Amino acid sequence: MVDYADVVAARQLLGDDVRQTPLLSATRLGDQIGVRLFHKAELFQKTGSFKVRGALNCLRHLTTEELARGVVAVSAGNHAQGLAWAAQKVGTNCTIVMSSHASQSKLAATRGYGANVVLVDGPIHEAFATAARLVEENGLVDVHGFDNPHIIAGQGTVGLEIVEQLPDVDVIVCPVGGGGLISGVSIAAKGEGRNVRVYGVEPLGASAMRQSWDRGEPVQLESVNTIADGLAPPMAGKITYPLTRRYVDDIVTLTEDEIIAGVKAVMTSTKLYAEPSGAAATAALLAGKIPVKAGENVVAIVSGGNFDLEKLKTIL
Repeated sequence: MVDYADVVAARQLLGDDVRQTPLLSATRLGDQIGVRLFHKAELFQKTGSFKVRGALNCLRHLTTEELARGVVAVSAGNHAQGLAWAAQKVGTNCTIVMSSHASQSKLAATRGYGANVVLVDGPIHEAFATAARLVEENGLVDVHGFDNPHIIAGQGTVGLEIVEQLPDVDVIVCPVGGGGLISGVSIAAKGEGRNVRVYGVEPLGASAMRQSWDRGEPVQLESVNTIADGLAPPMAGKITYPLTRRYVDDIVTLTEDEIIAGVKAVMTSTKLYAEPSGAAATAALLAGKIPVKAGENVVAIVSGGNFDLEKLKTIL
């Protein structure tokens, strides 16, 4: 499992190689909700999302022999870019398995960071099967996008920054894909006895963690359907599921229309170029899905800004 000390150690290991992203006030949107709202702008992180934190922390825990073999991962795009960037940083080869329907901008960016991209037709389960075959046949090291303790600890550094930038934070709202980010953030936010409430947000069409909570065990979905491709893993992790049950206050779901409304609100009111997964936390607040009290200090994590232009055009 992962604890607070692991997150603190991850920040020391990452050093200055990742950015401390700004915490930006969002007064206009906060007034609509009745709170003091802030955005943790992880879209300004290297590669455009928080993913580099976990990726670099994980790779820096690999042995020399493992780095010589190279790494592989399945990703819709943000973990792909983060891992490819981190692989360049530590000097190892990186292979990414992506759906042939993945965002073209994320695909191009992943290749731009030096990764070898393997495209797979069909459901996401086939991508994981392909990655497993590459591990077996070529000896690559699998770097799971969220169900890895070093990934989780690295993502938790987002939470450390939040509580330092806003010591009197009351609520943190976090998008949930596989649960790596919210697991790390909630561990960090509630460390040292802090009384911070943490809420997760999932698309209704990809609600693996919410369904896992309801069933009492990690579930795997047969299919997913959401515009928020960064929140579309079809399963809850064996590590992230128990961590969210222990540290997260609740998981809520959003319709596609609610996510799109959040994208528009973030762009027009804050001028942040947030992709749908990045705008989901703010969308949940605007939709009244998060229980907040008047005047509370609330942080919505804007997890990424790698927005495909064609998808943006369709939304607008």
